[in-house]
Amino acid sequence: MRTKRTLLVAAIAALVLVAAAGAGIAKAVSGSDETVSGPAASKAAAAAVKAAGGGKALEVELQDDGAGVYEVEVRREDGSQIEVHLDAQFRSVGTAADDDTGSGSEEDGSSND
Repeated sequence: MRTKRTLLVAAIAALVLVAAAGAGIAKAVSGSDETVSGPAASKAAAAAVKAAGGGKALEVELQDDGAGVYEVEVRREDGSQIEVHLDAQFRSVGTAADDDTGSGSEEDGSSND
């Protein structure tokens, strides 16, 4: 009976480890962008819309890669969507085609100092 209990505990522990590893892989693959709210989100949205030449900010996230701190999705007045990357002072450090639309990345590396 003791051997069965030991095997059961080991099997449960293995399942927990597999589930945790799967969650970690899913997080790494999907990115770790965290939605921003409050005054920082408002400032980032306004700066991104200005950098995009107009439009509407759809989402503000903390950027997990690249030179920027904030990543703002902006829908331009012509209907196209871009990501505007901002530094900690809300200055544009580049734009890219919005990868959520499937149009591919077009990093332009522009900077507004």
